[in-house]
Amino acid sequence: MIQTETSIERPWPNGNWDAIAERAVRAAIEASAHGDIASMQTIVEVSIRYTSDEEVQLLNRSYRQKDKPTNVLSFPMVQPDLLDAINPGDDDGETLLGDIVLAHGVCAREAKEKNVTMEAHAIHLIVHGTLHLLGYDHEQGEAEAEAMEEIERAALAGLGIDDPYAVRED
Repeated sequence: MIQTETSIERPWPNGNWDAIAERAVRAAIEASAHGDIASMQTIVEVSIRYTSDEEVQLLNRSYRQKDKPTNVLSFPMVQPDLLDAINPGDDDGETLLGDIVLAHGVCAREAKEKNVTMEAHAIHLIVHGTLHLLGYDHEQGEAEAEAMEEIERAALAGLGIDDPYAVRED
């Protein structure tokens, strides 16, 4: 069973961010090679924090030594080689898969540049972040990046969201 916990901070506007997070996390997990996690009896939790650019910049500087905000950060709590060993009997039947943090200003700017809604872009970023929690890493070479993008496309298509990697001719 997948459980999402959200924290919505200023400057994120009012919205249905809890439901958006839940849909995006589920879609990413189900589209991945770890889709069986979605039907486990154990609770697999993902925490999503919607926050400011300043907060994300601080986290990015502290954990990645990059002193700038970025759209999404992921902090996995389970090593990728142990994902198949998630056991309903562990930790009182609960496993924290990890944390995802989104920066409002970066997300809003990118959504506008891509001519998509803020909600659609947040869903894409949460799908992307969830795949990082599952061990996918687009910075490990072109083949891994393409595999990750293909899973993102499948997850987003299932949610009715267009391919974010398609070349647009405007």
